[in-house]
Amino acid sequence: MGGRRRRLVLDRVGILVVGMAAGLAFDLLAVPSPALFGGLLAGLGRALLGRTAPDTPRSVGLAAQAVIGVAIGALVQPDTLRTIAANWAPVLGTTVATLLVSLLAGQLMRLHRGVSGVTGAFAMIAGGASGITAMARDLGADAQLVGVLQYLRVLVIVVAMPVVATTVFGAEAGAAPPADGDGPDWPAGLLFTAVCVGAGMVLGRVARLPVSALLGPLAVAVALDLSGLSQEATVPAVVQSAAFLIIGLQVGLGFTRDSLRLVGRALPLALTLIVGSVVVCAGLGLLLSRTAGVSPLEGYLATTPGGIYAVLATATGAGADATFVLAVQVLRLFVMLFSAPLLARWLRPRPA
Repeated sequence: MGGRRRRLVLDRVGILVVGMAAGLAFDLLAVPSPALFGGLLAGLGRALLGRTAPDTPRSVGLAAQAVIGVAIGALVQPDTLRTIAANWAPVLGTTVATLLVSLLAGQLMRLHRGVSGVTGAFAMIAGGASGITAMARDLGADAQLVGVLQYLRVLVIVVAMPVVATTVFGAEAGAAPPADGDGPDWPAGLLFTAVCVGAGMVLGRVARLPVSALLGPLAVAVALDLSGLSQEATVPAVVQSAAFLIIGLQVGLGFTRDSLRLVGRALPLALTLIVGSVVVCAGLGLLLSRTAGVSPLEGYLATTPGGIYAVLATATGAGADATFVLAVQVLRLFVMLFSAPLLARWLRPRPA
């Protein structure tokens, strides 16, 4: 028994080390969410070795979901709400239209054999890739397919966005990332994260929120931000990377040869739908620019379906209204995340 436990510990440590190394390599290559991709690659490699792969402990997975929830909630600031309130009709209309586009693309994914309605919807939801991937398994979706297709969309956006912004909308090339500012140091961020995770877990259970480990801490982080009690604290980068790594490992370790073949067969249809969704969202951005009185570039960046940090980097470097872009992006992010449990309930097959 002791030997088996020792082998399990060494197995998990080895997967973690490989995941961290892969994450660092992806970071050097400027891949979005490098820690998640590193964990996914390490978990996938271990799952396909042929021996029974260890699962991530449930408590560790829930903690990772909670940290991601806090990181998303920390994006909300009073300026965000004021910007949305000033342009609420066009912004809300664009957000609802984006949700409908996601739903349509998700249902078209069902044309591929073996993809359920819930999995298709989650794979094509435009925004919140980390949160959607984290909650997919709990809501009955194929977490492996959802994770791969969500981050395939992010990669398409990150690669195409600078080209479109410069050639179509005249943005300046070489956009610099937004500055972090003089925020609080990491101990304050660690305290903020711990409070949000602890209080959010309790809130999620008491309120019986779906995917309570993610949505509960998210709600507490939003409340602390809007009340000013957070003092603009954010999740420390190392803690956030650890959470992404765990979610990536969780998804990767769940792969089988059959699920990998399904992902490979689904990629052509998925890529077509992703590109189509990005083009439709760009059209919605042009409509938003006319109705909200912003530039076409700002409309395009505000409605880009994912890659929020790359979007903000481009907006800041091009001199666009980053507050407006962030406001629309954050509203869509929240709508997608809170709609996901309702969509899962609606699309899940009814028992006979």
